[in-house]
Amino acid sequence: MSDAELVLRSTRVITPEGTRAASVAVTDGTITAVLPHDAPVPEGARLEDLGDHVLLPGLVDTHVHVNDPGRTEWEGFWTATRAAAAGGITTLVDMPLNSLPPTTTVPHLRTKQQVAADKAHIDVGFWGGALPGNIKELRPLHEAGVFGFKAFLSPSGVDEFPHLERDPLARTMAEIAAFDGLLIVHAEDPHLLASAPQQPGPKYADFLASRPRDAEDTAIAQLIREAKALHARVHVLHLSSSDALPMIAEARAEGVRITVETCPHYLTLTAEEVPDGASEFKCCPPIREAANQDLLWQALADGTIDCVVTDHSPSTADLKTDDFATAWGGISGLQLSLAAVWTEARRRGHGLEDVVRWMSARTSELVGLDDRKGAIAVGRDADFAVLAPDETFTVDPVALQHRNRVTAYAGKTLHGVVKSTWLRGQRIVADGEFTEPKGRLLTRTN
Repeated sequence: MSDAELVLRSTRVITPEGTRAASVAVTDGTITAVLPHDAPVPEGARLEDLGDHVLLPGLVDTHVHVNDPGRTEWEGFWTATRAAAAGGITTLVDMPLNSLPPTTTVPHLRTKQQVAADKAHIDVGFWGGALPGNIKELRPLHEAGVFGFKAFLSPSGVDEFPHLERDPLARTMAEIAAFDGLLIVHAEDPHLLASAPQQPGPKYADFLASRPRDAEDTAIAQLIREAKALHARVHVLHLSSSDALPMIAEARAEGVRITVETCPHYLTLTAEEVPDGASEFKCCPPIREAANQDLLWQALADGTIDCVVTDHSPSTADLKTDDFATAWGGISGLQLSLAAVWTEARRRGHGLEDVVRWMSARTSELVGLDDRKGAIAVGRDADFAVLAPDETFTVDPVALQHRNRVTAYAGKTLHGVVKSTWLRGQRIVADGEFTEPKGRLLTRTN
């Protein structure tokens, strides 16, 4: 590492081979060596001795709604990427909604990229959208570098992003499969949602009954059938129903190309603890019962669930009314995702290596960034989070960086304090102090 510009040294570095004491050398924003802890520092290189703090690869969050442009009063690239950086996330992939315009054509993608270019504190990529009638836009978007295409099987909540019924879904999946793209799906069956009891008001139990597990399970079964027939790549977004896990495992065993994510709120919050009227806990699919949560953790451990992402979906505070039927559904979690997942993971006997696998390595693999992101290894970007895993903090909404400081985690005590975050060898946040934006716009390269 004679040409190294920077060396980060820690007694606990999480690498693909395990956690060990090491010195990580960085040149031109890239990791050039992972050496023994006591390796000599080359002349001219700056040493950052992190002591016993854990050095882990920056997290990669592939499910974020930034809403910019068009609904920037809800969120924006400046605030969302600051919140991400504060939480140890160094890469995010932005959903094609709820921005205006949605990312459903190449010109719309260019609009979003232009808005994000000088506001991104971390690296940012983009999903495209699959809507009724935009099949001809999919290949051009793929060639323009989106990481895949999002579709809803039930109403999305915004009029400009309608859902796909059965036949349009099949046609869309066939088109995406033709160029081996990735279709990512909000899987809830609209007919089962429509037939579920709809009782407005503040009771969480009524809202939970309105989004039954059967709606998820039926939609996922449909997705598996179509993917199997077309040999298509599909990804189930924000899985909350543990009942779907056996069919997912069976489909994989049969060779269906299906991957699955879940979210911190499904892993750390339970229906039993949601107060009536507290719509900061509302999301779709909903937070379910503790017994369901136990099975999600088991599926993470055995690999049926691949990864954990935030589904950061903010709104203005006034849309979080005390009526669960009409309140905006979405949980803001960028800044707190690492700490929330780590707190529950350690309680259940998992290690930080597991958390890194779920929130960095596998998310990088999902979007084809695993040659650049997701690991502390030679040739990867020098993206890091420095974590004090045993320190605790109590969540104060005032300390959050996302635009509207509504959070389902308010008042919770969490383990894991992010001391600093690094992007391509540059420290972008430390102890609450941020640099100017240094993020790059990413495109799919394979």
